[in-house]
Amino acid sequence: MTTHLSPGRRIRAGGRAARLALREAAPERDRRPVWAGIEGGHYNPLSQADVLAIHRAALDLLGTVGIGQATADVIALATAQGCHVNSRGRLVFPVALVEDLLTKAAREYVIYSRDPSHSDLHVGGSRVHYATSGEAVSVLDFEARRYRPSTLRDIYDTARVVDALPNIHQYGQMVVPTEIEDLVEADINVAYAILSGTRKPVEQAVNAVEALPAVVEMYEMVAGSRQKFRDRPFVSFGGCPIVSPLRFAADSLDVMVATARMGLVCDIAIAPQAGATSPSYLAGSLVQVTAEALACLCVVNMVRPGNPMSFAAWPFTVDLRTGAFAGGSAEVAVLMSAIAQMGRFYDIPTTVATSMSDAKMPDAQMGYEKGITAVVAGLSGANRILESAGMMASLMGVSFEALVIDNDMLGMAQRVIRGIEVTEETLSVATIKAAVLGEGHYLGAADTLKSMETEYVYPAVADRASAQVWAAEGAQTMEERARDVAADLLANHFPQAIDPALDAAIRDRFPIRLPADQMRRAN
Repeated sequence: MTTHLSPGRRIRAGGRAARLALREAAPERDRRPVWAGIEGGHYNPLSQADVLAIHRAALDLLGTVGIGQATADVIALATAQGCHVNSRGRLVFPVALVEDLLTKAAREYVIYSRDPSHSDLHVGGSRVHYATSGEAVSVLDFEARRYRPSTLRDIYDTARVVDALPNIHQYGQMVVPTEIEDLVEADINVAYAILSGTRKPVEQAVNAVEALPAVVEMYEMVAGSRQKFRDRPFVSFGGCPIVSPLRFAADSLDVMVATARMGLVCDIAIAPQAGATSPSYLAGSLVQVTAEALACLCVVNMVRPGNPMSFAAWPFTVDLRTGAFAGGSAEVAVLMSAIAQMGRFYDIPTTVATSMSDAKMPDAQMGYEKGITAVVAGLSGANRILESAGMMASLMGVSFEALVIDNDMLGMAQRVIRGIEVTEETLSVATIKAAVLGEGHYLGAADTLKSMETEYVYPAVADRASAQVWAAEGAQTMEERARDVAADLLANHFPQAIDPALDAAIRDRFPIRLPADQMRRAN
């Protein structure tokens, strides 16, 4: 089987040389209906008064209750700048200090691509990008309809599948290598698997601060030198520095501080669950998670004013009937949109998490949960939307088939976010007059040929054939078509994202576990 992920997957009769010539005449970048960084911000679930109320309530929490379990390093840093530790041992942030540090925070940052055919991510404003992430512990075996433990090979495989999917703009670590117990060795091997699998901008979760020097060294080797990596960093480093409600997580806090000291993107995630680790009222959950995110932003800007960082508040929900995680819920969609709005209020870059599904298989539940939440987050202008592809089973599992399906879905989502451009040309008055007074249709009109790839998104695996053609081609379901595409990519798409000589040097320098013979096409 040959995989095609271009808009012209099915060419129907009637495609003429003139049409093809006109379509091919424009530069590739001008023929795209969607692209990384489309402007969102059209959907705002909060009024301006609501935003101010949440902001003030969050400042009140930081100035009275504070954040518990700060490390000695952070306490020394924070108290030197005006914080204090109260009688309960909690680090308290004065309102004036928080507001001052907000003025010093980075307004935008760039995560670069190693390959000019992929877009750099200009993160800030209302520019929207979709990315993977998740750190699931299992992968769906589609044929067996069972989940198996995730492995290091799955990190490499998901990275190289994402490398081939144009509507996913960044690869973030999707699974954990469950077979590697040592956290330092795991972090080093995750870095290698990501760097080998794609040349898109990437994100990596770092679990052990002790691993960070080696991980960064590997990224520098791939960049060509330390200076080249610092000039064009192509990774953001993630972690979860908060344990809700309102406590620091020491290990991830150390990683965040160390990353800030290096001047690298602090790509944190703060993920309380409404009704469990944050209030069940959505507004109350927003207050708490905003306070938690502001505390982290304060620490980063105490370490290094203006250091690139995401306002990465991820307020999730549980099903209050059972206590089960509800990542695909409407409540998560509106909460994440509210976070995007809060980020615009502070004028700082935002990262949210939507478009995961609680479904266990690629089915109708997966479709509506992912489709609704992906569109809403994009319309809200969230800068980077993580968990946006492949995530299943309430973030516990990953599906290769879902990655392929979600690429189609995200193309449609981005087209919705883009909206409609109204210009003298697109109003088409002259074209309408010519059609009405001439042939009576627009099939051969110059505007039709010119706009067919700039105005319209064409799915790669969704089916638009007639019922007769569908039956004649084998009557495949979406899941079956996606499985075929995923299988073809896994068998044939090996990006060779690291030069062989450099790969050998990395293997000599670090304890790499991925066998080299599994990283090339089989004969």
